[in-house]
Amino acid sequence: MASRLSRVPRTVWALGFVSLFMDASSELVHSLLPLFLVVGLGASPAVLGVIEGIAEATAAVAKVFSGWLSDRLGHRKLLVGLGYGLAAVSKPLFPLASSAGMVLAARFIDRVGKGLRGAPRDALVADVTPPDVRGAAYGLRQSLDTVGAFLGPLAAIGLMGLLDGNMRAVFVVAAVPALIAVLLVVVGVEEPRGSGPRKAAAPARRSPVRRTPVRPPPVRWSEIRGMDPVFWAAVGVGVVFTLARFSEAFLLLRASELGLSATLAPLVLVVMNAVYALAAAPLGGLSDRVGRRPLLVAGLAVLIVADLVLARAEAPWMALAGAAIWGLHMGFTQGLLSAVVADTAPERLRGTAFGVFNLATGAALLAASAIAGLLWSAIGPAATFLTGAGFAALAMIGLLALRRRPA
Repeated sequence: MASRLSRVPRTVWALGFVSLFMDASSELVHSLLPLFLVVGLGASPAVLGVIEGIAEATAAVAKVFSGWLSDRLGHRKLLVGLGYGLAAVSKPLFPLASSAGMVLAARFIDRVGKGLRGAPRDALVADVTPPDVRGAAYGLRQSLDTVGAFLGPLAAIGLMGLLDGNMRAVFVVAAVPALIAVLLVVVGVEEPRGSGPRKAAAPARRSPVRRTPVRPPPVRWSEIRGMDPVFWAAVGVGVVFTLARFSEAFLLLRASELGLSATLAPLVLVVMNAVYALAAAPLGGLSDRVGRRPLLVAGLAVLIVADLVLARAEAPWMALAGAAIWGLHMGFTQGLLSAVVADTAPERLRGTAFGVFNLATGAALLAASAIAGLLWSAIGPAATFLTGAGFAALAMIGLLALRRRPA
């Protein structure tokens, strides 16, 4: 494993640390936001589900355009930097929010930023990484991302104690690591040589003729429709997969409902992301050797177990156990889904392919979070998690049915 990581390009490491700092910033906010909304602002779980769903769907739609644009321009870093910059700008809006609508506006800006950076960043990882270590590269970036997602809630716990439970003050601190992430994009991320529109040869010194740059041909819908059927199968499985994995905000609500205080509620995300960070890189490297599909199937089985534990939980420690199993499922699956897209998409359409995949799964996440919130409000938390387990079983059946070639 160490030899594989040593072959991962410097830009992937830089993108990983960018993700680390931005996720630390985001999770400082998100680990408290469900309680801020439901307890502090009086919103219902259904409203929380709609806000989370709209936010993630917004990111997914933005990813389609940013992925296509990065293919069209031949440059990815500009869009990556703009996306992280918008996310940083959104952070000061959270402590100013006085209503659910203001929280939605801040989440909207943050998720537009995520959408702008997501597909170009994932495509850039594939651009700079040799195919035989691609799983390790995506796993590494995902692991560093998740270290930030672990540190953010941990910092939230400490800051809540230090600041006497003042959530708004904690939200203010979140702007600092976001700014560091933007600076790292500027100084640490490099595109491969030869990226961007190709320039025509310089004219002879005495020639009056000026030549214009040769731009890549536009991406056509017929090319998108004609992409490998395995890519479209991966999109279909990813949609059902996402229906099973609604927003982690409901993990926080579950722990709170079982008696975990607002100060300690971020422990749910600390536990989940600690397991996720430890698992993602080695499992990504393993997928380079044994194939993607067996690990994705295993990840879905783990998700079913997590949902069942959370549905039957009767004490805070059971919610934490369910969160740990949920994190293991994320380690099995999230980096691998990106690797599947990179494996099956044509190089020229790679950014567009990530955008299409993220649009489809983002729409599924909107539906999943809305359904989860409605089930929670109408029936109870157990119904929410049992429904998630059912969707995970459907995704497993779909994945096992893909026989053309290993994912």
